[in-house]
Amino acid sequence: MDQSPATTPGTAATTAVFVVDDDEGVRTSLSILLDSAGYRPVAFAAAGGFLAQYDLASPGCLLLDMRMPGMSGMELLQELSRRGAFLPVIFITGHGDVPMAVEAMKSGAFDFLQKPFSPRDLLDRIARALTADAEARHALSLTDELRRRHSTLTPREKEVMDLIIAGNANKVIAMDLGLSERTVEIHRARVMEKMATRSVAHLVRMALALAPPAHS
Repeated sequence: MDQSPATTPGTAATTAVFVVDDDEGVRTSLSILLDSAGYRPVAFAAAGGFLAQYDLASPGCLLLDMRMPGMSGMELLQELSRRGAFLPVIFITGHGDVPMAVEAMKSGAFDFLQKPFSPRDLLDRIARALTADAEARHALSLTDELRRRHSTLTPREKEVMDLIIAGNANKVIAMDLGLSERTVEIHRARVMEKMATRSVAHLVRMALALAPPAHS
């Protein structure tokens, strides 16, 4: 078994990998492995202790035992979902826990790893989880910025924006809103300026990003 993991490119000691496992030996061995790979291990013996300290804004990923006294791994995953956390969760499971781990994947877990596993396999999965976490946080920050820009639009400018992205020309927008074409041109220019774009196609993509997800 490979016991000499190399540092994953792009990682740093400030990148937290959380460990929640009631087995002290597992917590210790995982912490040593993570530290040697350039991560910052943050270990907890119980789900409650993790929840009491975890900040939703903290990036990283979570290595989670499936079976623990008190709150189980699955229950912790469900609680994180309720809180709106998108921290990637990697379950570490025994053979008997595999069906539960598969069910956890359907409930939003990032991955699961069956014991025994190699350090290299675990580190590869952690690297993928951290990449997914970074991408999700970046997308969220972009959406937050789009919402901020959109909030600066006046009610009339929002109406004009909706008609622009629907593909209407200034003349049509003017007729729909009972405005002069010149006034529409001014509103259109302000919409583009406030949304920081010169492209209608880009404005359409922004509107799609701001739209709430469709529910079936």
